[in-house]
Parts: sequence; C-alpha cells; structure tokens
Amino acid sequence: MSDGTTDREVALVTGANRGIGRGVAEGLAALGLAVVIGARDPRRGEETAAALRAAGGDVRAVALDVTDQARVREAAKEIGARFGRLDVLVNNAGITGSGQVPPVDARDQVPSTVDPDMVRKVFETNVLGVIRVTNALLPLLRRSPAARIVNVSSHAASLTLTSDPDGPFTALPPSAAYTPSKAALTALTVQYANELRGDGILVNAVAPGYVDTDSNGHTGFLTVAQGAAPVVRLAVLGADGPTGGFFGAEGPVPW
Repeated sequence: MSDGTTDREVALVTGANRGIGRGVAEGLAALGLAVVIGARDPRRGEETAAALRAAGGDVRAVALDVTDQARVREAAKEIGARFGRLDVLVNNAGITGSGQVPPVDARDQVPSTVDPDMVRKVFETNVLGVIRVTNALLPLLRRSPAARIVNVSSHAASLTLTSDPDGPFTALPPSAAYTPSKAALTALTVQYANELRGDGILVNAVAPGYVDTDSNGHTGFLTVAQGAAPVVRLAVLGADGPTGGFFGAEGPVPW
C-alpha cells in the first residue's frame, strides 16, 4: 500500500479473497467505500483486489493471517500508514475444521470422538483470530467518527436453534468445533459491544445463511451476494443503529 488518504469510508474485510468475504468486499466497494481485502495468500488477495478495481471499486489488498500476531500487527500498521483510520472492520475469516473441501465431512466434529487439536485450530481462527485483528485495529477504529465492527457468525451459533429437537440442526451431526466456536464469537461480540458502546463503535454479529461456498463443498442454497447482503447492511449502519446484536437476513437471530 502506498501512503495517502481518502475521503471515502475505509473498510477492512478479513478472509476476503473468495466466498462471502469477497461478496462483502464487492458490496462495500459498490457503496463507495475504500475496501482493504485481507487474505492469507498475498497473490490471491491481489488478484481479487485487481478484479474488483476493474469493476470500478476502490480496492486494495493486504497480507493478513488472523492466526499470526506479527502479521496482524503489520497489516494494521500498513492500513494506518495508508489511511490513518478505519471505519469498518468485518471479521469474516473463519474455518469449518471439517477436513478439506470439497467435500465437507462434519462427522469428525462429533463431541465424543473429536480430536481436541482440531477444536483448538478452529477456535484459534474463529475466535482468537477475531480478538487479534479487532484489538490491533481498535486504535484506527477509534479515529473514525462512526466505526462499525461486524463479526461473521452462523445460525449454528444460536443455542435456541441448535437445541430445538424439531429444528433443522437435528439432522446434522453434533459439532464440538465449528458450532461452539461461532457461539463463542457471538458471546464475544456482546462483550466488545459493551466495552465500546461509550466510544460510539457499533459491534454486531451476523449469520449470512447457508451460502454456496468452498467451505461447504458448494452445497449451500444462497448465492454469495445474498449471504453478503446482511453483512454489508450491518457494516454501514448509522450512528443510531443497534449494537451487541445477532442478525440474519430476516432480522434478529435468537441467541
């Protein structure tokens, strides 16, 4: 990134070189924001940024592995040098933990037989990664007049939905990694919202729905644009918008 400033609002989307993250980056760019794509693979990040620039967006990429504290700090430094602030942080980067895709096999997350190392790996990305990135970017977010943080969660994070014996989740194998990690993320969202409320920073979690992506072996029934839409909506909330909430495309998701 070269030194400079912009009058546009600035957004960072982690894990944005494909899937929902790319859809969110595209949606925010279409609304006129300057978008920074965070990607573990610098080449893929640059390719995605170039494609979105070709479509008319103000988009650039930064190398960002949410499990690498040094890389996270370096990315924050680069964004600070380029823009001086950050208005929107979308914590999208996440992993399912269920093998390589395609296909996805959720049976290896059954609590009674799960490998604890796999659970640790999932939490390292889906929960601790959010803490690393958020804390590293908070100084820049506090320079924004109306900062928003959006954590990309899942309907699987809802204890109400997953504990319903007649609900849709009973057909799926129980999960000791991905589902609990997203439940922890929604709980973490509330805690950040409570801490940052006085700073005027809105913090919310969103469940995009079952989107057709690599992470589920393209079995989802929603398009990337449909899944990205509620994330984008929360990312551009006005100052009077909600904070500490959990939302989907149709409105609040039960805890």
